[in-house]
Amino acid sequence: MNVFQKLSRWLAGNASWVVIAAAVFTFFLPSAFNWVRGNTQTVILGIIMLTMGLTLTTEDFKILARRPFDILIGACAQFFIMPCVAYLLVHVFQLEPALALGILLVGCCPGGVSSNIMSYLCHGDVAFSVGMTCASTLLAPVMTPLLMQFTAGEIIEIDAIGMFVNILIVTIIPVGIGCYLNYTYSKKEVFPKIQSLMPGLSVTCLACIVGGVVSTVHDDLVARGLMLFLWTFAVVFCHNSLGYLLGWTAGSLAKFNTAKKRTISIEVGMQNAGLATVLAGTFFAAQPLAVLPCAISCAWHSISGTILAGIFLRFDKRK
Repeated sequence: MNVFQKLSRWLAGNASWVVIAAAVFTFFLPSAFNWVRGNTQTVILGIIMLTMGLTLTTEDFKILARRPFDILIGACAQFFIMPCVAYLLVHVFQLEPALALGILLVGCCPGGVSSNIMSYLCHGDVAFSVGMTCASTLLAPVMTPLLMQFTAGEIIEIDAIGMFVNILIVTIIPVGIGCYLNYTYSKKEVFPKIQSLMPGLSVTCLACIVGGVVSTVHDDLVARGLMLFLWTFAVVFCHNSLGYLLGWTAGSLAKFNTAKKRTISIEVGMQNAGLATVLAGTFFAAQPLAVLPCAISCAWHSISGTILAGIFLRFDKRK
């Protein structure tokens, strides 16, 4: 068990590089992750959301009632800023339909799970971060299909009902099961040990999802060369960076303190790109390149979140 706990900590501490390594490995050996398709991909994302639920307690959900103004501002910023920025970038960069669908989907998804860790690292308001993640995840089954209908309806017909059901199955239900297990068995001696393995399991599952995506788009990447990747990365970089900046701005307008401004910045900028990847593969299978922005976001959001947390900490030391 100690070996697995150490491995889990190492994987969590090097999540970005593990995901990138999986992507590079799959590019040279695409058949390795051919099995991560369809229902398998959905199950893997469900496991990631289950690991999130296993770390949540009833106190985390009470934050939603105790701090309604903070959560309201955070949720509005989450589901307004990122879809709007994605929609703007799609037109500025004149993206082809498949890539446009991918970046719009990333923008319409809820906040990422690892944002809580980044808030902790940069001395943000961790309780607020957890509350925002809970709120955006609970709202996702309704907000993500609705926002996709508004932003991407002109590109492709959106199956809003199917997307609602899919998000419900892969997010709300696994998180609910995890919360129930945590509530029921948290006092058992072995349970904290099981919880300590969850970060490593989550990173491993995310690496598998990214590997599956690279396997899917491998032929297109080879055929269209480095420019396709760089052009898509440029859009992902702008989307993510503007999310951080505008999230901080929203916190400033709401007169949040520094810790809360850091948290809302990270929460808005870091999206649940794993969910976007699964949704793209499920609902936009006819546009295989739609998963490419989602996969790049999976890796880049973790890297940029770590960089931003480091910048905040350096500012503290200088101050």
